[in-house]
Amino acid sequence: MQLDHPQTSRTDQIARAVLIGMLCAASAFICLRGATGAVADPDVGWHLRTGEWILQHHAIPHADPFSRVSAGSPWQAYSWLFDLLLLKVYAWMNLRGLLVFTAAMMVLIAAAVYHLLSRLQADFTQRAVLTVAVMFCLSRMSTPRPWLFTILFFAIEMDILMHARREGGSRELLWLPPLFALWANVHIQFVDGLLVLGIAAIEPLLLRWWKSQTKCPPARKLWLTLGACAAAVCLNPYGPGIYKIAWQMGSQAGVLDTVSEMMALPFRAPADFVLLFLALAAAGVLFRFRQLPPFETLMLVLAAVLSFRSRRDLWVMAITAGAILAAGLPARAEQEDRGKQPLWALALSGLTAAAAFAASLLLLHVNNATLQAMLAEKMPVQAVEVVKNRHYSGALFNTYDWGGFLIWNLREPVSIDGRAALYGDRAIERSRDTWGGGAKWAADPDLQSAGVVIAPDDAALTQLLRTDARFELAYEDKVAAVFVVRREAKNGESNVAELHRAGSDAGSVKQLP
Repeated sequence: MQLDHPQTSRTDQIARAVLIGMLCAASAFICLRGATGAVADPDVGWHLRTGEWILQHHAIPHADPFSRVSAGSPWQAYSWLFDLLLLKVYAWMNLRGLLVFTAAMMVLIAAAVYHLLSRLQADFTQRAVLTVAVMFCLSRMSTPRPWLFTILFFAIEMDILMHARREGGSRELLWLPPLFALWANVHIQFVDGLLVLGIAAIEPLLLRWWKSQTKCPPARKLWLTLGACAAAVCLNPYGPGIYKIAWQMGSQAGVLDTVSEMMALPFRAPADFVLLFLALAAAGVLFRFRQLPPFETLMLVLAAVLSFRSRRDLWVMAITAGAILAAGLPARAEQEDRGKQPLWALALSGLTAAAAFAASLLLLHVNNATLQAMLAEKMPVQAVEVVKNRHYSGALFNTYDWGGFLIWNLREPVSIDGRAALYGDRAIERSRDTWGGGAKWAADPDLQSAGVVIAPDDAALTQLLRTDARFELAYEDKVAAVFVVRREAKNGESNVAELHRAGSDAGSVKQLP
């Protein structure tokens, strides 16, 4: 990591090492302070349950075991390694483990981002400011999801590619195949990394007619690296079929309008505007040169398409813009630091980050009791206990956002959950319309077949079910309401079923000779 000028005093080296550690730990502090987002993430439950299923069966699922409406349908747990890791963390520290894991990943991401920027920008102040800006944009992503690994691996990949292009070498490219082999087992968005590598591979070809003074490794080595990475991706339980899974998820356009994390940035938070500023600043740095570097230019276009199309992918623009600014902004001559960080300074930065991390845990009083209370404010914790204690039975009907929580905590098949690719656009849209009290809510087959409904207290459907003769309100608090099918309705359904069977039997008798 480029940090200090050979002539920089030992005092300055110590101060900078401590500052770097504090800078990386700051992202953990922000994550710990916003603990609710991590412990109440709607997808955590099904990730934990998948990890548990894998341990119980000593196999990777190929069919859905958690949904009542799509049970047995093809489903691939492409984040299986992440699921196992998250389960181990949860078993070790419960809810606190989820939060500590998320905060620790944010520290690693901050360190990777700083390392990337430090090899592109010689000015310590500029790269520190850029790191803060990038991590501020990424604060929205601080939830225990596999995308944390994607962000980390993307930063590492960009670091390797930008350094290889800057120095014209190719030795560090050897790290990419094992990186992609691991990436493909923790998150499906390894495809974004392959796309970036593909852009780097075609750059030498573009330079034949694209006037630029850019250095880059030989095209042959880049294409060999791309081929090796594409093959390494197949080292997963689903083999080359992982590409089909990625295609199916990428072609599911309907979720962009129905799933909140897939929608475009709302520009309601300061971090959104910082991201926009970084994008505009990166474009300004590129266009102030007459000869635009092909890789940086194409990466900025790709980042704009991905990040401004879906808020889940804002990390592409944050890291890409940060790298472009770090490489393009001139360093002040008196502030140039071209020496490598001494090992003792690196160790000091790590110790500082660890100490600041531990201090944040103590200062913010992060414990399982507090986190459980936070969880109960967002998820139907008490409603689940009521269903368990009163032994309510029957098919479950629930919202999209609560499905993962119920899979883990209620241990009953759900009607829908956050696995969007499994259910498809039509099912997600129907669920949204039903819970919104749409005109056809009563005709929803999943609701018609339900015996127990766990509903958000403020949902439109909740108000409609209060007047529905088929259901009765069994429990309600400030978060959720529980509806169960009335006994008369159950008896009526049984009588109807018996009449159907009797009619069927009578028809059969008439046909006998």
